[in-house]
Amino acid sequence: MSEQDKKPHDPNRPFHIIINARQHEVYGPTITYHQVVNLAFPNTANDILYSVHYVAPKQPDGTLAEGQHVQLEYGMKFDVTATNRS
Repeated sequence: MSEQDKKPHDPNRPFHIIINARQHEVYGPTITYHQVVNLAFPNTANDILYSVHYVAPKQPDGTLAEGQHVQLEYGMKFDVTATNRS
């Protein structure tokens, strides 16, 4: 375990995360579905549905749906793709 993993997160320092292979710096203890989508696809229409999958060093892989959030970790990776409505 690294020294960074042992210390609590400083709220004044951003988390470094990857969304669709691009690095982003975000603040907070959590990130929402809408925040991830807006970072992945800024200025897009609200009527498009997105699939959000994530992997994190210390928690199980998962998905985010509209209205959900996830605890942030350094090095989290998110994949965001547009989905078709049925």
